[in-house]
Amino acid sequence: MLHTINKSPFERNSLDSCLRLSVKGSPILLIEDGVLAATRGTSVSDKMATAMNDHPMFVMGPDLQARGIAGDSVADGITVIDYGGFVDLVVEHGTVQSWL
Repeated sequence: MLHTINKSPFERNSLDSCLRLSVKGSPILLIEDGVLAATRGTSVSDKMATAMNDHPMFVMGPDLQARGIAGDSVADGITVIDYGGFVDLVVEHGTVQSWL
């Protein structure tokens, strides 16, 4: 199952809920304001680094760009993808759980 998070980790607990309840090994895709969790040097950076031990992490490049976040601000280990990559993840995993 692919998990998507579209809320900022600084405003909502969607990321925390996802990390607590998702199955180890399931991929997590950060979209919309959720991309803020992918940036290095924030209060959630350590949480994300730990989560990457259990989950492949992806972030939508167009959503980073829309928020003025440079690609080199993304934490190591998080893969930046485009819309085609999003479609590939959905096809590969079949089911999508959106954390609101």
